[in-house]
Amino acid sequence: MPEQLERICRGADRVVSVPEMLGKLTAVADEGRPLRVKLGLDPSAPDIHLGHTVVLRKLRDFQDLGHEVHLVIGDFTGRIGDPSGKSETRRQLGAEEVAANAATYVRQVHKILDPERTTVRFNSEWLAPLRFAEVVALASRATVARLLERDDFATRFRDGRPIHVHEFFYALMQGYDSVALRADVELGGTDQTFNLMMAREIQRDYGQAPETVVIMPLLVGLDGVQKMSKSLGNYVGIDESPQQMFGKLMSLPDTLIRPYLLACTRVPPQEVEAMTDGIASGTLNPRDAKLMLAEAVVELYHAPGTGAWAREEFLRVFSRGALPAEVPERRLTDGWGRTAVDLLVTLALVASRSEARRLVQQGGVEIDGMRVTDPAGGVALSDGSVVKVGKRAFCRIRL
Repeated sequence: MPEQLERICRGADRVVSVPEMLGKLTAVADEGRPLRVKLGLDPSAPDIHLGHTVVLRKLRDFQDLGHEVHLVIGDFTGRIGDPSGKSETRRQLGAEEVAANAATYVRQVHKILDPERTTVRFNSEWLAPLRFAEVVALASRATVARLLERDDFATRFRDGRPIHVHEFFYALMQGYDSVALRADVELGGTDQTFNLMMAREIQRDYGQAPETVVIMPLLVGLDGVQKMSKSLGNYVGIDESPQQMFGKLMSLPDTLIRPYLLACTRVPPQEVEAMTDGIASGTLNPRDAKLMLAEAVVELYHAPGTGAWAREEFLRVFSRGALPAEVPERRLTDGWGRTAVDLLVTLALVASRSEARRLVQQGGVEIDGMRVTDPAGGVALSDGSVVKVGKRAFCRIRL
């Protein structure tokens, strides 16, 4: 039991509570059954990123210890949207959008979890059939004052920003998920603390032993400031190409090398500490540490050997100035406008004309190795010309 407990607690921000967890480990061992461990994910976007993997990898620890993992896809709660950390009401997603995102989630999580030992459930199974009287009974489990204790609601209430009634139901519904599954343990990030603690209260109200909660730290995004998020664009998706993943991780601030090595790779902690000491003493170049980090991450989510290939590809393109081994081709027909801005927009290499203009003015666009600096100027192209935008986007023109 002590060895299991040490592995479960390793890297966690908080466990509520450690004695409780030890007691449950001992009890289920005596009963001859595994712990029932739950994680809920709302499919609000189609991509799972490295921020999600921090808690998913902890789930894998439970699997490796022989416990039972229940992954709850919040196809019902996802239509409300988790208010955690939000300064305004989330846009409500439609059923079709949630279903499409959920399908990609299930495929992606199996890159980390053992499919044979993962039970995937959708919370519409038990939430959608609830009668209104049962919803009222669930709502009676919490007071408005208790719900307003959460920081996001308290801030919005103080600032006079609206809080819609359906948002209050989110934590109650997540708690009911634990009741439906009779969960022994639930995992979540620090931003989920209120929801997780509410689930413990709701389980007690329904006559169940409260789940033990393992709260994992949030992964700071590539900007080095805010938590990793698709909406903020500071993320690394686990479904991205090896080149994309590698290039993004090489842009990581040096201060995040150690946290990423610990949270996102299988590099042993003692090796991480040795690398950290090397960076601090000047015997290890941070760039070399990032090369090792990026290779290790790519290797986790792609075929064996892909990490080393992505490293060589990065060095070949960004250190030696060569073209990538694979450059996407796009056919260009007449009538595209002839200016640099027109070219980028037509090739869909930018999101807008204003972005194209800014990139050109900042010297971030090259055609056949020559920098383009005039947004309104004409550009000379030939069949096979290569357009480079920023550091990582390439396109070969076919006329």
